[in-house]
Amino acid sequence: MAATSYIFALGTVGFDFGTEARRDTFRQLMPDYPRAGEDGTTVLVSPNPYDVFQLSDYLDQRPSESTKLIWTLNLDLTPIYAIEAEPTYPEDVYGPLRQALRAEALPLEDEGYVARVSLPGVLTNRTVQLFSGQVVPVVVAQPRGLYAWNETQLVDGVIRALTGTIDVDENYVRLMIRSFLDKVYFECRNLGQAPQDRALNFAATNAYQFGAGIADGFLSGRNLVPGASDELYTLDSIEVSKSPYCRMDSDCWDVRVTFFDPVNDRRARSVYMFTIDVSDALPVTLSPYHRYLTT
Repeated sequence: MAATSYIFALGTVGFDFGTEARRDTFRQLMPDYPRAGEDGTTVLVSPNPYDVFQLSDYLDQRPSESTKLIWTLNLDLTPIYAIEAEPTYPEDVYGPLRQALRAEALPLEDEGYVARVSLPGVLTNRTVQLFSGQVVPVVVAQPRGLYAWNETQLVDGVIRALTGTIDVDENYVRLMIRSFLDKVYFECRNLGQAPQDRALNFAATNAYQFGAGIADGFLSGRNLVPGASDELYTLDSIEVSKSPYCRMDSDCWDVRVTFFDPVNDRRARSVYMFTIDVSDALPVTLSPYHRYLTT
């Protein structure tokens, strides 16, 4: 019996109609959309199925129509997987996908803005052809671990954690945190199929879940590293290696997240190490993270 091919991938949610006929069925079924006229009155215009907000409103009213789209997970603007829901509870997958699709189109500073999603699931041997002609593999997604990376809320949480400890320039710190999160994403950019990639992506997703942990890394130079300095640390690297120990029937990997002082590279680096088991569709952390210093 062939082994199950799990994935845990990071990216943005997209959609595709597959054919012109399928696109036109949405245009035919979607209601006219209200727009403000030149004289201040409200006028109804023909629906645009490519408009994220119009499409999301329609799908929220008729959730079953979510199954007629090809949902995709994209790296930058390139689709890498077609997403199908587990047949038992499809709305538990399509509901979050609809929410993420709308939230990704919000302004960067909006409290509801979503930068990425994490996608756990099983890679099938089926493929789907998109409207462009590109062929992508199909992933059966599960709702457990389908997380939205709500970037603005996380940035605000980190700033609150830092403000209670040191005096900070909020605009500077906000920019630094967003740069940190972008580096986390681009350091982790992969297809999420190899065990080490799934461990890496899960560790990055955990970082998005806990703003206090990121703040702790930024404050390494003040709280952990010897020497008088209030400079905030930032991300240096994320490395993955096979764990030297593991429980039976598991697949364990150590993820090391290293922070350094960007002003003084002679100061010690702080390392946060996670051990992650990727033997199931949803990876799991085996123990609390460990923290130590290195040169």
